[in-house]
Amino acid sequence: MKQFLNKVVENESLTMEEMQEASNQMFEAKTSETEIGAFLTGLKMKGEKAEEIAGLVSVIREKSVAATNQLTGVMDNCGTGGDRSQSFNISTTSAFVIAGAGIKIAKHGNRSISSKTGSADVLEHLGVSLETTKEHMLELLEDNGIAFLFAPNVHPDLKRIMKVRGDLKIPTIFNLIGPLTNPVRLDSQLLGIYRRDMLEMMASVLYKLGRKRAIVVNGAGHMDEASLAGDNHLVLMEEGELIPFTLHPDEVGLPVYENSRIIGGDAKDNAEILHQVLKGQHGPYRDTVVLNAGLAILANGKANTIQEGIALAKESIDSGAALQKLENLIDFSKRHKREVIS
Repeated sequence: MKQFLNKVVENESLTMEEMQEASNQMFEAKTSETEIGAFLTGLKMKGEKAEEIAGLVSVIREKSVAATNQLTGVMDNCGTGGDRSQSFNISTTSAFVIAGAGIKIAKHGNRSISSKTGSADVLEHLGVSLETTKEHMLELLEDNGIAFLFAPNVHPDLKRIMKVRGDLKIPTIFNLIGPLTNPVRLDSQLLGIYRRDMLEMMASVLYKLGRKRAIVVNGAGHMDEASLAGDNHLVLMEEGELIPFTLHPDEVGLPVYENSRIIGGDAKDNAEILHQVLKGQHGPYRDTVVLNAGLAILANGKANTIQEGIALAKESIDSGAALQKLENLIDFSKRHKREVIS
């Protein structure tokens, strides 16, 4: 670890291969928490590069108990957090709309860290189990087209590093990588990030991680989701080519709302919002979900334009398909719980 620490302290960036080696060493018991903390701080001070982020993520994914390359055509949609918008669970709600449009989605998430309510909190309140095994995940993706992967369960080896993060009390590379560490091999992804200056770099990271197609978005008001409050800044990545663009809701026939109109609450409040959106209730919550789900459908390649993606998102909700995906996931959790008890 010392050679890598010395390099970042001297303001030199690591290659992807060097970062993979350094990351493997962070997981080893012989590496002290002090060394891990110094390394993460050095990276932060230097500024993390695409190769370093991709190197760390590839190691975390390999060490996951749910790592699999068995599936094809799977995507995820998630934001990094950190935008302090206190919005409802946009990407979690959108995930069911995406699945209802016929796209397999492995939803990777956690409890609340920087927001009021994390994806795990709201799904648990709705009755979705967080204890999904790898076998159950594969079954759900095959039969239902959507599964939830609770990050602490699929990345148990990260506990010591998470303790170091907590002790440091400063943002590190780990504040950027949550949505990237899905243990399922993803072909496409919609990634939200609160830092507009990192759009193209994160798109490059997704390519290095094997995504064929992806969209990275920084919303109006610097949200880590697409927003209806004004101009959204995006980068489309297709087979390594990066295409920056902006999107205003007026351009796709959606109304403009201030971000204050989509503030959420606790797990109970956000679960109710999610349920009402999937049941077809109109308003700023639905329109925000339609925009984000439409972008994800475009990122996946099922739609060729954002307008087409939005149309498919609306159809997913209005046909009841999105709500059915949630109900199937809840039913599966109930059956699994009965199996465990019996």
